[in-house]
Amino acid sequence: MDVVRCSVPASTRAPGGRTNAYLIGTRSAILVDPAARTGELDRLIDDRAVDHIVCTHTHPDHVGALDAYASETDATVWARYGRADRFREATGRFPDRELRPGATIRLGDERVRVLDTPGHAPDHVALEAGADGPVVCGDCAVSEGSVVVGAPEGDVRAYLSTLRRLRAIDPPTLHPGHGPVIDPPRETLERLIAHRYRRERRVLEAVENGAESLAEILEAAYEKDLSGVRDLALATVRAHLEKLAVEGRLEWNGERATPRSDGRVTRPR
Repeated sequence: MDVVRCSVPASTRAPGGRTNAYLIGTRSAILVDPAARTGELDRLIDDRAVDHIVCTHTHPDHVGALDAYASETDATVWARYGRADRFREATGRFPDRELRPGATIRLGDERVRVLDTPGHAPDHVALEAGADGPVVCGDCAVSEGSVVVGAPEGDVRAYLSTLRRLRAIDPPTLHPGHGPVIDPPRETLERLIAHRYRRERRVLEAVENGAESLAEILEAAYEKDLSGVRDLALATVRAHLEKLAVEGRLEWNGERATPRSDGRVTRPR
């Protein structure tokens, strides 16, 4: 099954300032993540019958041209099940139908499976193009660097489960929301999992050494220059603290973190 990428300019914090839109399907197609309208994307759409439009998630840098292309193609517009209101707020229109993880979208004789992939965003899905085919994964993974998983929307526990789920599926390639195709994906998925646990260890060490506020933990947990991305790093630290608190490995009241009441910060197993 064809998976065609079209990189379009978008208001995004991702390096390069572009988002990948995709067309999945050989004759009829699913348009995925139409972040902006361009001549190149128009031409690709003209070459196929776009029957469906899906956004991997409703962050602004993935939905900018959805309404325009939906109006022109008369395609069925899908939103994640239970997230129709969120979809409408982000796109300006109600979805025609709702996606349930595990469901399939039919393109003639071809099938595209919907994968449950929350973590970066609560409504995140990915699309598997055919049995054991490539996966259009939105903001689950990137070929270089890491994905922002920041509170209040980001959920580190869910994101790690998503990475493990994709690793278990072991697709031939991942087609991300930003940057080049990930081929093969297993090494990248393992790198992203390891990165999350390294960051978690730094957060735990910071609390163990007496850091309490977000700003204090941030300074201890990051060694690199955070110019221009400090807000994202703070949101990431908060998301890690929320995960660790849920797991009972430290105490976090939304403002200050402290070791557990028994005086210990538990280490990851």
